[in-house]
Amino acid sequence: MFFTSEVVVEFLTSPLEVLAWGSMGIFQGAREVLPSLIAFVLLSNLGASITEVAKDALVAEYGLRYRINGLQSYALMASAAGGVLGNLLGGYLLLTAPPKFSFLVFSGLLALQLVVSLSSKEESFDLPRIVETSSVLDSVKKSLSNLTQAIQADEISQPLIWAAVSIAMVPLLSGSVFCYQTQVLNLEPSVIGSSKVIGQMMLLGLTVVYDRYLKTLPMRPLMYIIQLSYGLSILLDFILVKQINLRLGISNEVYVLCFSSLAEILAQFKILPFAVRLASMCPRGCEGSVTSFLASALCLSQIVSAFLGVGLANLIGITSSNYSNLSSGILVQSLAALIPLCFLHFVPMSEPVIEKEGKRGVSKRNRRNRRVGRVVDKGNVAYRRERESEEAQR
Repeated sequence: MFFTSEVVVEFLTSPLEVLAWGSMGIFQGAREVLPSLIAFVLLSNLGASITEVAKDALVAEYGLRYRINGLQSYALMASAAGGVLGNLLGGYLLLTAPPKFSFLVFSGLLALQLVVSLSSKEESFDLPRIVETSSVLDSVKKSLSNLTQAIQADEISQPLIWAAVSIAMVPLLSGSVFCYQTQVLNLEPSVIGSSKVIGQMMLLGLTVVYDRYLKTLPMRPLMYIIQLSYGLSILLDFILVKQINLRLGISNEVYVLCFSSLAEILAQFKILPFAVRLASMCPRGCEGSVTSFLASALCLSQIVSAFLGVGLANLIGITSSNYSNLSSGILVQSLAALIPLCFLHFVPMSEPVIEKEGKRGVSKRNRRNRRVGRVVDKGNVAYRRERESEEAQR
């Protein structure tokens, strides 16, 4: 008997989310007592994070096995479309039903996801399977060895480091901005929820544009534009806090609807080029491991960013009754988002599309390695040449 690791992960993590949201929907104390509420939210986020890592690994392995370049773009499109539908459903439920009903509906959707995952035929993915009789310890050791060997390559490690650091070093003040919108500006939850829907629609549009027009662009200029846009988009919250939008004749409701989610969407979108590149560059057999490592590193970076945001808010005296220094914190956040532009040389110039490299024959890095006499791993070189010859024959 055999089973895929993705199915195992889904079987282990979905019940965590069902338990968390179902408990908050059924038991009143679970959603009103702070310690239990924190515990259930933590449990739900744990399951969601593990599922996210497994999803990225599955997309990477499937795309490379069937030579579907840039499959991550379609996965992000589906995620954005789901975000639009989910925010619309959540907003409707909040307007027409008590919160406990929303929790129960969400728990039911997670249970449906678990049933669909378990009922899916494993053979339909045609991916490597874990044999039940094999040693789990040996499998873990082999995966760690392959992962270590893969991330030692500069073309994988350097962009991965840049992506993780560019997120971790930006203090996240979205929670403070949200509290300012609800407590000071007295914006309705429907307005903030609608801004999330518009943000997901923007993410969907950006992903389509990237897949059609931008994925053939050199990596470094593309990331320069995205990171610069992200740093400047944070200043949109500064305009809201200073009420500059009112001087321009734009109401708070309209401004939040149109611009509130732009920075968050750009932060999500900038990960897509890295996911496409790393999935196409990693050696055979460790595509899922490298992609999972990237997703885990990004999750850790977001945690660091959130802690830095809490520390910055405490440092400058942002409280539930005092938002006078929120504008200064937003300026610090914007400046921190622009700092990664100074070490953009970690991001390679080469195109992330593997077909382009196949047309050139041997990659620039391999030619440089031969020219300077650098010793490289023979297995990786042989694998690269095999993939390049396959693409050339196509």
